[in-house]
Parts: sequence; structure tokens; C-alpha cells
Amino acid sequence: MTLSEDITACAAIVERGDPDRFMVAMAAPVAARRVLFPLYAFNVEVSRAPWVTEETMIAEMRLQWWRDAIEEIAKGGTVRRHEVVTPLADILTPDMAAGMDEMIAVRRWDIYKDPFEDVAHFDRYIDQSAGSLMWVAARILGAADEAVVRDVGYAGGVAAWLRAIPDLEARKRVPLLDGTADGVRALARGALDRLQRARSNRRAISRAAAPALLSGWQSGAILKQAVADPQAVANGTLGQSEAKKRFTLMWGAATGRW
Repeated sequence: MTLSEDITACAAIVERGDPDRFMVAMAAPVAARRVLFPLYAFNVEVSRAPWVTEETMIAEMRLQWWRDAIEEIAKGGTVRRHEVVTPLADILTPDMAAGMDEMIAVRRWDIYKDPFEDVAHFDRYIDQSAGSLMWVAARILGAADEAVVRDVGYAGGVAAWLRAIPDLEARKRVPLLDGTADGVRALARGALDRLQRARSNRRAISRAAAPALLSGWQSGAILKQAVADPQAVANGTLGQSEAKKRFTLMWGAATGRW
């Protein structure tokens, strides 16, 4: 299967902006890439929109542009020509697109410097960003249980969030409700519990949908590191070596395990 120019452009966006998900998409079957690359490119563009300017109004306008584009797909009418929006319109049903608005709206937190209100607010942010992205991808690719997918997505989202803590704090954000060692350990352990619950229900995910969950392939190792050494979060030393990352990704892609 030959990928279109738009999907090739999406792949380039993901390669620059989200190298780990680029690796995941490249490890997936070619047919799955036409789904993963537009979704991952959308995620790159939306997630960086609040950070490209210090002007809150401009950041709000950038997010609104994406909300308007997704609304066009949801309405099922004419959709603007754009290297990411156009291939998204090819893979999303209107109801799928309608559900994606929350993925953009939740990013408004990134524009401002207010802390999360409570645990529910933090969990909603992770679920509506990382969880919803994984669920849309899985839903398009094949049969999957939403609760299982969202558990994997939550674990992956928390793992990525913990790795981003030093940068978020440098940008004057308050990324954690409890930044103490005990608080970090509890957050990581809770996410790890959800990942292990999902893995105990692997049969709820079809082989066709499995590539969507592969983006969380590092989360178990990262969360275990955070539980064992919460200081690694503040030090920015969470993560695997490049060689270990590639090996575990290839193993996951080959076996369909995540």
C-alpha cells in the first residue's frame, strides 16, 4: 500500500514532534499507518498549540482553529483542505470526530498557569488527551474494549507526564497535585495498577487494534522506575536506553503485546 502525500506529510510532523509515536507507527502494519499518522500528527499539532506563544488569546485561537476543523468533520459536510485535517476526514466517522473535541478543549489547561483543581481534574486531563487518542485509533483499527484501551492510555499518559515534569516546571506550570516523593509514587503506582488490569484483559483487544495500544510500550518500565525512585522524576532521568526502547518496541509489534 502506497501512502498518500498527505499521510507522508503527517509522518514528517510526527517524526519531528513525537519521535516515540513515529517509531510505533513505523512498527505497525502499513495499512495501520494511514490511521496512526494522521491521528498522531493531529495530536502533535494540538498539543503544541498552547506552547508556541505567550499570548493566551493567540493560543486560544490556535486551539479554536482545530476545534472548528474537527467540527466540520463531525458535521459530515465540506472540510477544509489541510495536510492533517484532510486525511483525518478520510478515517473518522462524524461521531468519532464529535468525540474528539474534548481532546482539544482539555489542552486549554496548557495555556494558563493554574494548577489542577483536584484528582478528578488531573485524571480527566490525562484520559481526554492520551486515553482518547488511543481509543480513537483502536476504534478505527479493529475491535477493542474501551475500558481496557483507556486504562492503557492512562498509564501511557501518566508515564509521559512524569517524564515531562522538569520541562513543565521550567515553564512555570504546576504539573502535580502532590509533588512529594510519596505523591509521585502514589500516582505512578495507580497508573501501573491500571496498566496491569488492562494486561489481564488482553483478549478484549483484537490483533487488528493492537497497534493503537503499542504507543504505551514504555509505560510499564517508566512507571516502575518512578515508584522505585521518585527523585528520578525531578531529575528528568526516567526512561529506557535507545537500544532497550527499540528492542521492546519490536518485540511488542511482533507479538501484538503491549
